[in-house]
Amino acid sequence: MRKILVIGSGKSTSYLLKYLLDKSVSENLFITVGDLNIAIAEKLIDNHQNAKAILLDIFNEASRKNAIKNADIVISMLPASLHIEVAKDCILFGKNMVTASYISPEMQALDADVKARGLIFMNEIGVDPGIDHMSAMQVLDRIRDNGGSVILFESFTGGLIAPESDNNLWNYKFTWNPRNVVIAGQGGAAKFLQEGTYKYIPYHRLFRRTEFLDIDGFGRFEVYANRDSLKYQNVYGLDTVKTLYRGTIRRVGFCRAWHIFVTLGMTDDSYTIDDSENMSYRDFVNAFLPYSPSDSVELKLRHQLKIDQDDIVWEKLIELDIFNAKKPVGLKKATPAQILQKILMDSWALDQNDKDMIVMYHKFGYEKDGKTHQIDANMVVLGDDQTYTAMAKTVGLPVAIATLAILNGKIKNPGVQIPITKEVYEPILKELKDFGIIFQEKHVPYLGYNSLNN
Repeated sequence: MRKILVIGSGKSTSYLLKYLLDKSVSENLFITVGDLNIAIAEKLIDNHQNAKAILLDIFNEASRKNAIKNADIVISMLPASLHIEVAKDCILFGKNMVTASYISPEMQALDADVKARGLIFMNEIGVDPGIDHMSAMQVLDRIRDNGGSVILFESFTGGLIAPESDNNLWNYKFTWNPRNVVIAGQGGAAKFLQEGTYKYIPYHRLFRRTEFLDIDGFGRFEVYANRDSLKYQNVYGLDTVKTLYRGTIRRVGFCRAWHIFVTLGMTDDSYTIDDSENMSYRDFVNAFLPYSPSDSVELKLRHQLKIDQDDIVWEKLIELDIFNAKKPVGLKKATPAQILQKILMDSWALDQNDKDMIVMYHKFGYEKDGKTHQIDANMVVLGDDQTYTAMAKTVGLPVAIATLAILNGKIKNPGVQIPITKEVYEPILKELKDFGIIFQEKHVPYLGYNSLNN
């Protein structure tokens, strides 16, 4: 049997493993799942005859090398920073590798060795990055193949809560890594192109420079800019594009409220707070406000940030119970971001019956025969439950489909790569349609960039 090693059995592996197990008989596959938490892996494979779970410590060199040596192809679902040792072993033993993570500089540095061994290291083949690459390149290539010249490209993705589970004032719950949500946008100004002009949004303004988008059947959303929208400009062949903008989707109103935390400094992860373990939630909020012998924490915050008492933002803060003097922080030497994350987990953790939602939206503007045209494309995927989530579906299925394509010799070009060639994206996008991962396209009048935001 052909042996697939899956390293890691976290939240995004449920659909990945289901796909491979469902194909295991017809494709002659045996799947080994390696994880430190073997119980989770065993639950997902459910005693399937063509799978087993093994205890695998990625930092144990002997066991890691042994597992990789015995595989025909390796899928790493580890955190991005841990891929590199797996990658080096894959080169050593001549094994192809698939990950859903961004290509790190360390991974890119292996390209020459990977090509020399004739290996394929497919990265960025999840949802974002992944489905965003493939769906964008499919339309961009089609426009160019038909003689069009791309002048605008915008792309937005969001991991959100499904409408039937949307029951808080923020219209948001944690469907993925909470830490990434809390520190999103930090580390430098957001950079993008707008009508031929470079634009920058510093972190302290990021959540107040938002834009709207509408999706049929799901209503209105807002987006804030990614840190570097130009990262894929050359890769996508958009060197002459006038507008290039990538961002993150939230429900309308989230960003204005989140801006409160940014303004106060609660999302800062660069220093620790003294005596944080003995603080209450109320003490934490008060730590960022001026001293007053008479004014309450609530009054000081409203006055400091000019929030009217009938403002919905105020109701959102109350809903989080951040003024509670009896709830302990309980974290020693914690950063503001870590404390804020703990507070938000109380309110934004998924309930047992909650379902998540992935939303992706692309806008393409192009010129052809002296006329301007626009294509809007969107994808909405709803989760089934807390195991088979929309996030797991859109991350895991592209990984699994690409793995099988590599194993079957349908993807041939060697090297450290992302899924932007027709050889890779066309069959994967076609198969994803069978699982309800479908883009709805419509042709609309070209409007250029929203003039209100120039």
